[in-house]
Amino acid sequence: MTSQSHKAALRQKMRRVRREAKASARGGGRALARRFLAGVRFAGIPLAKGLVAAAYYPIGSEADCRPLMLALHARGVRLALPVAMGPARPLAFRRWRPGQGLRAGVLGVPEPLGGGPVLPDLLIVPLLAFDARGFRLGQGGGYYDRTLAQLRRRKRIVAVGLAFAAQELDEVPADMHDAPLDVIVTERRVFRIRQVRA
Repeated sequence: MTSQSHKAALRQKMRRVRREAKASARGGGRALARRFLAGVRFAGIPLAKGLVAAAYYPIGSEADCRPLMLALHARGVRLALPVAMGPARPLAFRRWRPGQGLRAGVLGVPEPLGGGPVLPDLLIVPLLAFDARGFRLGQGGGYYDRTLAQLRRRKRIVAVGLAFAAQELDEVPADMHDAPLDVIVTERRVFRIRQVRA
């Protein structure tokens, strides 16, 4: 089985795992938000006023990060959401505030109506699977890998995966272009993959 066909089969399996994990999760997004806020302190990420945190608006069975966005906003963190610029291109980010309108973007993912462009300091990403090395299995478009590679060339950024514990694998198949995360937060624990420095 090739790497690509193996990944495709794994994605199908992990979509089912994630759906089941979300359906049975206690506390949902609120539990993840609490763990995240404790986890970022553990990882040494300061949530200072003015910090720009780019999250995602959850679709399907993705871990619900909306309670987390509200909690970050209440702490004076500026929020942003990703905007797809087209196939094989990195994501851009636009400012977003709770209550601000959204529209379906190029990929059908909710994007801000208005909001100026920003570069995030903290990037919160969805995933289908992860391992303790920080590698994630995404939907297969490579958007976050390209985005992380571009952002890391431009500035210091902390990439945090948000997931359910059931999505952990012993090893996620990783290629040269796959960008590892710095921290992964589940409802059960925080994985600090790399030393984070503010």
